[in-house]
Amino acid sequence: MSDHLRAKVEKMGRSDLGRAIAPFSNPDTRRALWQLANTVVPYFGLLALMVFSRLQGWPYPVTLALAVPAAGLSVRIFIFFHDCCHDSFFASRRANRIVGYLTGILTFTPFDAWRRSHNTHHATAGDLDNRGTGDIWTMTVAEYRRASMLKRLCYRLVRNPFFLLLVVPGWLAMIAYRIPWPGQGRAATVSVMITNLALGGIFAAMALTVGWRTYLLVQVPVVLIAWSCGVWLFYVQHQYEDTYWMPGDQRDPVEVALRGSSYYKLPRILQWFTGNIGLHHIHHLRPRIPNYHLQSCQDSIPLLQTVKPLTFRRSLRSASLDLWDERHGKLVGFGAARLDGMC
Repeated sequence: MSDHLRAKVEKMGRSDLGRAIAPFSNPDTRRALWQLANTVVPYFGLLALMVFSRLQGWPYPVTLALAVPAAGLSVRIFIFFHDCCHDSFFASRRANRIVGYLTGILTFTPFDAWRRSHNTHHATAGDLDNRGTGDIWTMTVAEYRRASMLKRLCYRLVRNPFFLLLVVPGWLAMIAYRIPWPGQGRAATVSVMITNLALGGIFAAMALTVGWRTYLLVQVPVVLIAWSCGVWLFYVQHQYEDTYWMPGDQRDPVEVALRGSSYYKLPRILQWFTGNIGLHHIHHLRPRIPNYHLQSCQDSIPLLQTVKPLTFRRSLRSASLDLWDERHGKLVGFGAARLDGMC
């Protein structure tokens, strides 16, 4: 974080900051239920309209046009799932688990498996000594210089924005989260199997009623568009020029949140579809704050308003930032590293 922001944090006091944001961690069952109603109902409505468009023989571009808002609602449903993984959507842990499993099925994501990797992400965000679980593959300039040619090519492929947004979403939704990976634990494995069985049941039911081709032509584009948006959001929440990475013994949790997690300022309609997750700096300060309290927290605490926002236009530059430059403390592109004589 900037010296100005660091001074404000120290002036306010970290304990006082913690006390100021704590009240926003209280879940509101009525708001959670209203969010489910104003999102899941229109989501199913759009899916039904997409199915109708196929059965009526409308041009497929019409179906694809309907897939865009449906995907937006799917992203919003994923944020509810995300809150359930943090036990923040409802006050009841059981309710979070039930709704988490159901919203996970709707978004093709196994509850316990994803929660496990995401909690690891929160525990290791900004930690140079603990990368690789629940985050985007990030190498330092020095590591890239020492890497084999094959590893460099793989890294360049993964960091390529077209690969990241067009290939990775399909891999995650259709393959990676359908497999119970070794070592992830019994609960995570069971959640993968339950989610797969549920998705298989949905596929069978749709195949018997509207036809498997119709179902795939409706569901697949919604999933792929939603996951592409999700991957981009997750990427820009931690991958931008002046983000934060430090060795584990020097890592500061407050800096991880306020400097290493972006305040991604989106237009109001996009903020609604993304469930306020652009206020990611607040989410990393206190993960138990539900999405519907993030904006109120931002509006109520002047210190949080001094965090420099990442605008949509600025965020596009993140696609060309690939390596962590430990000497200068910032993300740089392959070209900048080469000019620096490092690769």
